[in-house]
Amino acid sequence: MTQIIIRNGLVYDPLNGVNGEEIDIGVKDGRIVDPSEINVAEAINIDAKGKVVMPGGIDIHSHIAGPKVNVGRLIRPEDHYLTNIPHRLPYKRAETGLTVPNTFKIGYEYARMGYTLVAEPASPPIKTRHTHEELNAIPMIDKMTFILVDSNWIALDLIQGGEKEVLAAYLGWLLYATKGYALKIVDPGSDVAWMMKGKGIDLDEQIPGYNLTPRDIIKATGEAAQVLNLPHKVHVHCNRLGYPGNYATTLKTMGLTKDITKLSEKPVLHITHVQFTGYKGDSWTNLESGGEDIAKELNANPNVTLDLGQVIPGRPATTMTADAPFEYVLYHLTRWKWSTSDVEVESASGIVPYRYRKKNYVNTIQWTIGLEVALLSRDMWRIYLTTDHPNGGPFIDYPKVIAWLMSKKAREDFMRELSQRALRKTSLPAIDRELSLYDIAVITRAASAKLLGLEKTRGHLGLGAEADIAIYDIDPRRVDLSKQYDKVIRAFRRAYMTIKSGEIVVRNGEIVRTTYGRTIYVKPELPIDLLKDLEKMISAKFKQYYSISLNNFIIGEHELKKGVEVALKTHLR
Repeated sequence: MTQIIIRNGLVYDPLNGVNGEEIDIGVKDGRIVDPSEINVAEAINIDAKGKVVMPGGIDIHSHIAGPKVNVGRLIRPEDHYLTNIPHRLPYKRAETGLTVPNTFKIGYEYARMGYTLVAEPASPPIKTRHTHEELNAIPMIDKMTFILVDSNWIALDLIQGGEKEVLAAYLGWLLYATKGYALKIVDPGSDVAWMMKGKGIDLDEQIPGYNLTPRDIIKATGEAAQVLNLPHKVHVHCNRLGYPGNYATTLKTMGLTKDITKLSEKPVLHITHVQFTGYKGDSWTNLESGGEDIAKELNANPNVTLDLGQVIPGRPATTMTADAPFEYVLYHLTRWKWSTSDVEVESASGIVPYRYRKKNYVNTIQWTIGLEVALLSRDMWRIYLTTDHPNGGPFIDYPKVIAWLMSKKAREDFMRELSQRALRKTSLPAIDRELSLYDIAVITRAASAKLLGLEKTRGHLGLGAEADIAIYDIDPRRVDLSKQYDKVIRAFRRAYMTIKSGEIVVRNGEIVRTTYGRTIYVKPELPIDLLKDLEKMISAKFKQYYSISLNNFIIGEHELKKGVEVALKTHLR
């Protein structure tokens, strides 16, 4: 195994409290070791003087695999026109696509930015075999997937019946059967309402055919996640996403943390792509930003976390979500292309190509919300950088977002190109705060590892950690990061070097070695007696609800290219 020693780098490692110190780092057998353990004569010596060294980036929410992604590619041939990059064997396969890249480009682009782990945040259980096939095909990075349970008929039956223990056991079984890592809720209950009534529903509206509300689903699923002791509790896409006035629903959803019984010290709910659920006003004509209100609630509520879903004006996007009612509305706003489907007894989805325009009033409001939430938040450990790729924009634009967060000048320069009328409806122009490199390491690395429950081995550069390392060619002692933000973008766009599991895979921004990462999934421990009863119930429900057999539903460990099982001790007895 390769031995590496990185000398003289400016290290930003928040999980170990390191803030820009010159520290030498040793790598051996794929792990971080004390430099004294390295045989210098045999090791690769990297002089990182004047360069920033961070743990590999971790993206907690990026749509990179599954049937929706594949459909997104199919309905957007223009997305691949003139984006083709030929293969360069033996290191690199051909790349294509912008908003919905092919699998190779996804892995290469993340590695070139210094990212080493990405979570696919929404996979319907019955179609998760497809998701894993694509995850297997993505090179360079480690992956995981979150399993959709928001409108799962079996789960809804158990919630309505008040069978809390069986619900927890079923969700634990479902995660292992699909080789998923966490539970995902999208617009809870709305698939049923969409199928039955052709509309979505708000947090306290009744779900057609059930004596339940979305609030009941979130609370029951949140408590099941606590009982299962999941590393990452519940990933929540709020009701009424994309509708004016939906910030009120988001605030109420964040407040549900007080109603969920906590069995661990970790946050109870994660609210995802908050930009899309942060709209004030009652119509598109009087839309305003709710970012300040959401940041205020976040600051007051330690049991909730948020990712941004940052919009990138001037870029095309391909919106894709299990929130079919929203995509129906968006299609009628854009009148271009639309794909929609209902996944049997589990979920729905929709896909609509879109472009965020700089002078557009609504798009400008959208751009400000994520930035406001991040810049007004007092706890950077509960904020995460995402664009909800490819919904708000492609993940390759993370360096732009980093620059906007670090530089008021970068924001002001960009605001000159936007709708001035819209900016007057937001608080962003008055915000002076600029994040530091340490803050960026928190929201793109350290906090992400903690949120996913991987902080012992990921997201840091301490002894024994996975040797996932990013080196960026920028020296904050010589560069004014606030004023020279173009250099920030350039540095984070193409890492000087990326090391994945102890192997150099990127050098000077170019792929020099192709490797295939692991897929991480959980296996919650279920009591034998409960498991026997559960399997009888599941068998009967599959015959009642599904068009496939139970045996064909379960995904085997052999179907993952490199699977890593995380065994969980649960609170089930």
